[in-house]
Amino acid sequence: MARLARSFFARDTRVVARELLGCTFVHILPHGARLSGRIVETEAYRPGDPASHGYRGHTERNAPMFMRPGTAYVYFTYGLHFCFNVSTEAEGVGAAVLVRALEPLNGVEIMQANRRRNRAAAMLPIHALCRGPGNLCKAMALDREHSGVDLCGHSSALFIEPSGNPGGRVRASPRIGVSGDEAAKSVPWRFYVAGNLSVSGPAPNK
Repeated sequence: MARLARSFFARDTRVVARELLGCTFVHILPHGARLSGRIVETEAYRPGDPASHGYRGHTERNAPMFMRPGTAYVYFTYGLHFCFNVSTEAEGVGAAVLVRALEPLNGVEIMQANRRRNRAAAMLPIHALCRGPGNLCKAMALDREHSGVDLCGHSSALFIEPSGNPGGRVRASPRIGVSGDEAAKSVPWRFYVAGNLSVSGPAPNK
């Protein structure tokens, strides 16, 4: 299976975040089932960025951000959700792209089961299964044990397949719910495919 090479991730985080749109994020489960979705929304977090987990330096929690580009960084937030990121730029540099939303492709029934709190819960629309970073991780069966996984390794169960077509017009906006100074809150480092129903946050059609 084709997968993005390390050189793809070893670039400016903003470029990687934009060019990940349209690529396919894949998780091969232990029993062989394939979960996948087209990336339709991302956010860039760069060195020196007050909104980034890497802003204050290397810690045990954010260590994957400083690993080789193409390393998964999965963290737990608000005591509720996991969020999936991939490291960028260079080893030793705290930078990553947050993948905020996917358009589901393969393994939709498994994603539905992963998202449902109980068997009586209503089935979610397919476009909503991976809309938002927390929902994405639930649907794709991702948790802290996947943090530090090399997405570029040939035997990795997590990887991203290349694509030259995001499937729509790419737009940029400020990131959602970030902390930091006014500059961190206003830089247009969120990228999304306009009009795609799986995009989270405001203004998906503009």
